[in-house]
Amino acid sequence: MRSLRCLSAEALAAHAPAPLHSLDCVARDLYPLLFKASFLLERTELLQALLTQWPLAEFRLGALLAPGADHPGDLRDRPCRPCLEACVRGLRAHVLRAEGRARLRLVDLTGLRDVQEPQCRCGHTLGRWGRTALLARACSELRAEHATGHPVEVLADLFVTEGNFEGVVCALQLADPAPLRLRCATLRADSLRPAQLLQVVHLAGPEALRRLEVVHNVRLHAGLVEELLARGRFPRLTALTLPANALDAPPQGPAPQGEDPHLAAIARALGQMTQLTELSVAFSTLTGKIQQLLGPLQTPLRTLDLANCALSHEDMAFLASCPHTTHLEVLDLSGHDLVSLYPSTFFRLLGRAAPALRALTLEDCGLGDQHVNRVVLGLSPCVQLQELRLLGNPLSACALRRLFAGLCELPRLRSIEFPVPRDCYPEGTAYPQDQPAASKFDQQKYEEVAGELRAVLLRAGRHDIQVSTPLHGAFDPDTQETSHELGVFLLQAFRSALDKFSRALEQME
Repeated sequence: MRSLRCLSAEALAAHAPAPLHSLDCVARDLYPLLFKASFLLERTELLQALLTQWPLAEFRLGALLAPGADHPGDLRDRPCRPCLEACVRGLRAHVLRAEGRARLRLVDLTGLRDVQEPQCRCGHTLGRWGRTALLARACSELRAEHATGHPVEVLADLFVTEGNFEGVVCALQLADPAPLRLRCATLRADSLRPAQLLQVVHLAGPEALRRLEVVHNVRLHAGLVEELLARGRFPRLTALTLPANALDAPPQGPAPQGEDPHLAAIARALGQMTQLTELSVAFSTLTGKIQQLLGPLQTPLRTLDLANCALSHEDMAFLASCPHTTHLEVLDLSGHDLVSLYPSTFFRLLGRAAPALRALTLEDCGLGDQHVNRVVLGLSPCVQLQELRLLGNPLSACALRRLFAGLCELPRLRSIEFPVPRDCYPEGTAYPQDQPAASKFDQQKYEEVAGELRAVLLRAGRHDIQVSTPLHGAFDPDTQETSHELGVFLLQAFRSALDKFSRALEQME
């Protein structure tokens, strides 16, 4: 329930622009509540004025929009473009207005959540890429205006691609005395050349970085990853995501005999990151190398993504017995024929992970009708499991009904992503499927089966479990925001590959 103070703040914000002329009469401790009310009502002029006159030493956006004693609402999933632009305009005005006086010292703009269906009334949102570009531009413009005074630290989650790379680099390397000092809490990089990645990581400050996501269209190999980690050290890093093939051997390099020297150096670097608890190295070939990679880590992992890493029986045996297993909360082993190749070690791993496991992804794992009973039995100890993803497995409608009946016993389960039943595809369809083949199924039959599966849950009193079949993958707000740029990047990469191929043919002739 909202407090009387909260209701009063909303009433005041609703009558904007009247409050604009009386902010000097507002008590300092009411500014945060009035800010949240203005953000809720999307009163951009008032938001700008509040930041311009902000009387406190700190401004933490995520904390201001989070549930509080006065206002229990959570506004962090409303990255409203007009509101955020108003905040940045107010920040610029604050710096210019406060020249010679120490007012704001820290502006923390982290904590926003980019969701598929944001709740802002205007319908216009500003994603992480856009917020990065907006902040970088504000920092550079203030420097160009020769603003002086006490510098303000601005902490942000940065998303850098080729499209905003130059602006971000310019903002990060502003020499003192810069009125706004842009600092990076988390960094996501896409569509960058390796040299650009190394530059932006260096400027972002690896000593303070908490999360590093290098994704999709950054072409790395084990030699470059070794160089990246050696340069930064990353003492506070808690999460690391690497793109496909990032841990594969460098091209045209000698085939390693025994221990891979690049992987050994990477493992040593990871071992020095005492706060690292999340690691994603999907789509790197790690056959027989998991112990070498994870063995030196000092802190147990809570999140581990090994999708499509071509794990061997030896790798699975290590995972089933290593110290990380009992701490894992999120695990992705997609792309491995788990039950056929290493059934005993996989189920032993599942048993040891059961007390902590919250999210499990087993896509394209060859799970068939004959495996359902074992899967249900293996999952039965996973009483903390909340999310289960099983896309791409050749299960029939009958097998899915049996599976759902067993999953109803998991008390905390809230989400199941299930595959299109095998019965809905033409007879003889091969698995695993590519994207075009996966979309060619009998839609009417699928809807009938999906209805039956929901009925299984309802009969068991599990209306709290959401089920879906996201054939095109989970929603990624960052990819959605930069889809055009990423498409251009891929086209350029394809043209470059064709040019190299043509030159090779000419040389052969």
